[in-house]
Amino acid sequence: MKPLRSLSLSLSLALALAARAAEPITPREPIVLFNGTDLSNFTTWETKHGKSDPDHVFTVVDQIDGAPAIRISGQYYGGIVTKAEYTNYRLVVECRWGLVTWKPRHDRARDSGILLHCQGEEGNAAKAFNSPWMRSVEFQIIEGGTGDVILVAGYDRDRPDVIAPSLKTKVTEGTKRWNPSGIPGEFSKVRIDWLRRDPDWKDVLGFRGRADAEKPTGQWNHLEAICDGGNITYFVNGEKVMEAWDGSFKHGRLLFQSEGAEIFFRKIELHPLKK
Repeated sequence: MKPLRSLSLSLSLALALAARAAEPITPREPIVLFNGTDLSNFTTWETKHGKSDPDHVFTVVDQIDGAPAIRISGQYYGGIVTKAEYTNYRLVVECRWGLVTWKPRHDRARDSGILLHCQGEEGNAAKAFNSPWMRSVEFQIIEGGTGDVILVAGYDRDRPDVIAPSLKTKVTEGTKRWNPSGIPGEFSKVRIDWLRRDPDWKDVLGFRGRADAEKPTGQWNHLEAICDGGNITYFVNGEKVMEAWDGSFKHGRLLFQSEGAEIFFRKIELHPLKK
């Protein structure tokens, strides 16, 4: 039998290793989150079924446009969530819309998104922990609005007050539209529109803005999010569409949304930041 001191030291070491394992990962080399074969780097979450997926909302298809991809059907709200937390990375994603849409958004703009810096447990964007989302900083993907940032508030079980991410950015006076030459301000629990979001945007299926950075339905889009501490920068097909700094959320898991429209992801990678 081990001496009590040895057992105590072993327990301390185990706890230290567990704490270290739970620390957010900073990529030192590219991390391929979609391996082209399965969803082993993710868990699933749906408002209807929790962590099970009996209707196969989240699957891998062998080939679409010549390569494997993750198919998110959009049938139920929720998402695939990375098992690990990450910080200080450049997220690179290739995605495109499918043709299937579902009620209640069957005739509305195709909608999805990537929740960055997800913190806490799944569903915590509602006090009952039954939300599709988690408290996070969203990279919005929606027809006409890809590149918006949405600050999603949420809860913890052991505290009654809402926890809301905040950040600073520049906007056109009198609006919540990002403008690199605009007026600086601090924001929380809001959506900030990307640089050229059409002021006449309508929530209708197939909406196209007059100056969208996103490509038309059926074409692949290249998205990047640079997450450097509390600073974020979004790119859509090579164009900078959003920038903010001093964010209160700096790490967390990533959630790729199912929100009423079929969407495919064929690349999901995290790259080290260039310093």
